[in-house]
Formats: sequence, C-alpha cells, structure tokens
Amino acid sequence: QYDEYKDRIGEIVHGVVKRSEFGSVVVDLGKAEGVVRRDEMIPRESFRAGDRIRAYIYDVRRETRGPQIFLSRSHPQFMVRLFAQEVPEIYDGVIEIRAVARDPGSRAKIAVISKDSSIDPVGACVGMRGVRVQAVVQELQGERIDIIPWSGEAATFIVNALAPAEVSKVVLDEDTHRVEVVVPDEQLSLGIGRRGQNVRLASQLTGWQIDILTEAEESERRQKEFAARTQLFMESLDVDETVAQLLASEGFASIEDVAYVDVGDLAQIEAFDEETAQELQSRAVEFIEARNKEMDDKRKALGVEDAVLEVEGVTPQMAVALGEGGIKTLEDLAGSATDDLLGYYEVNKEKERVRVPGALEGFNLSSDDANAVIMKARVKIGWIEEPVAEEEPADEGEEPTEA
Repeated sequence: QYDEYKDRIGEIVHGVVKRSEFGSVVVDLGKAEGVVRRDEMIPRESFRAGDRIRAYIYDVRRETRGPQIFLSRSHPQFMVRLFAQEVPEIYDGVIEIRAVARDPGSRAKIAVISKDSSIDPVGACVGMRGVRVQAVVQELQGERIDIIPWSGEAATFIVNALAPAEVSKVVLDEDTHRVEVVVPDEQLSLGIGRRGQNVRLASQLTGWQIDILTEAEESERRQKEFAARTQLFMESLDVDETVAQLLASEGFASIEDVAYVDVGDLAQIEAFDEETAQELQSRAVEFIEARNKEMDDKRKALGVEDAVLEVEGVTPQMAVALGEGGIKTLEDLAGSATDDLLGYYEVNKEKERVRVPGALEGFNLSSDDANAVIMKARVKIGWIEEPVAEEEPADEGEEPTEA
C-alpha cells in the first residue's frame, strides 16, 4: 500500500466514507484507507458513513500501525486538480494555474496564464455559461472563486489580484516586498473585503504584503509628510516657515539633502540666492556634526565598538540602531544576515504573515546596501579578502597607458 500510494501524492482520489473518528473521516479507497483530518476538511461540511468523497493526497507515511494516507479537501492543490479535471486546456498544459490562495469554503483566487495567445485562460476556466467553474464551486461547498490573469509585471498582477476593486495607483517597495495600493474612496470596502478577506487572499496569491489606502488617505498622508519635513527644516536649520516650505516643495526630504546638494541647485530655488544657499548648507552641516556627536555618545553608552562605526557605509545613527538591535561588535555585524539588518516576514501560529523588524529597517537601505555593509565588516575582521576589482579592457586600437 505504501509503495502504491507514495507515488500518487498530488492526485485526487475517490472513496467512500467508512466512519468518523474524533472529527476526522476515514475513507475506504478500495485497496487502502485514507484519513481526512478535521483541519483538512472544508469548514461546516460533514460526511456520513456511505457518502462518496473526493480528496487530495498530500502525504503518505510509514507508521507502526501501517501506512497512513493523508487526504485533504482544504489544500490549495485540491482546487488546482479539480480545475484540471474540469478544464481540458489545463490538463493538456495549454493553460497553467500559476498561483492559488484559498479561504476554504468561503472564497479563493487563482491566477492563470495561457501558452496559446488565441485562448483566453480566464474564459476557458469559467466555461460556457460558467459550467466549468460551477462544477468546482459545487465540489467545494459553494466556495466563491475569482479567476484572474497572471502577469509577470508585479504591479499588474497585484491590480488583477485585488479585483473586483478598482485601483488608482500602485507603489512597490521591492526591498521589503511591500506594496502600497491607492483606491478611490468608494472602492475601499471592495478592496479590503469582508474581514479583510480580499486583500489577504490577494497578498497570498501575489506574495506581496499589500497596504490599501484611499485617495483621501493618501492625500492626507502626503500633507502630513510635507508638514513634517517643513517642521524638520524649521527646527534643524533655524529658518522660517516660508523657507522650510520652499525646501520641502522642491523635494528636499532630509537635512543631508540640503547639506550635500550642489550649492548651485539650492541657489536656483525661487527667492534664494547664492548667499542664502551657502548659509543653509552651513547650518545643515553644523546640525549634522552636532547630531553625529550626540549619536556617538549614545553609541558608546550602548557599548558599540568603534570598529563597527569604522565599517564603510555605517553612520553614527546606524551604529546606535545596531547597538539597540543587539549588534555591538564587529563580529556581531560580520556574522549578521541581510534579513537581520532589513527585517523579514514570517508566518505565525495563526498562519498570518507578520513583519520581523531589522536593526537598520528605518534607514531605507536596499538589500545590496545591507549586504555590502556586512561584506565590509567581514573583510575588516579578516574572515574574507577584499574583492579585487576587475580592470576594464582597453578599447580596441587604444594602447594601454604606462605609468
């Protein structure tokens, strides 16, 4: 039995309910018995002895009491296999189901793509008058299924996944794999769905953490950000509100932006001249130096080694954040992973995707930036050698220059 069924993992089998045991259902498969545990059944469905049942084989194990065949009706692949049985184009490989997200017995989303441009993958899965999708819906106890076109473009795929809600704007953050979606005010309830179901399934389907805002909320947030930057410049540079607003409206977001921009760019701002620009830069540099000293004192109080601050790319503020995150020595930094610095997502006991913050999460570092800092620390501590930059070959017809 074990040898026969271990090669059938991933298949749908038909059987007859033999008995119920503590909420689980034992199924007679003919030559063997399988079990559908309570958590692998569709909520609120029940079976009696003698009922026919279809289920998905997701595991086969050798146990002391004999081979155990584990079946599921809530597994995402159960839905995939059902569609393969109902849609010949899927069975033949012309249409592929690229992603599935299920809230068993309630709602699901599947993303499909066609290898033949003449075949509409969504229409093929729905079938004439919906006959194909309805066959799957009936088997899944009325589970509502959204069939959407898959796309290799993340923004397009996310917009499709949030259907039936209309999307006004999408802003992707590829480093954190998070996306901000803006919808018209009247579309918010559709986008989020009942008890957050629509956005949760869309997140599972696409693999992106989706945050939904209304157009009004986005506008309000932008106004708050503008006000915050204005206040920052007023306090840090000791300027009046008009000057601070001019800086904010020109796209300056931090004191560093003012300190290190070309003075000519500052002088080009309306109502600014070169003298004003130089004075603003001078104040910005003084503020940064004072802040760095304050951060350095805090770093030392946290017990962060000087060697950490000496790593190329680490600022005094970063050194403090590293110390607060428990990274206090060069060895700590060299032994870190990129996720330790940037944060990552994990699935908790409730099967919810939650964010685990990184030590440098608030510094807008890319994965490459964080990895570079770690590599510099490993070079400094002697774990690896400094990579030697490859010399670019001389252009054809150009003689190498001799020293």
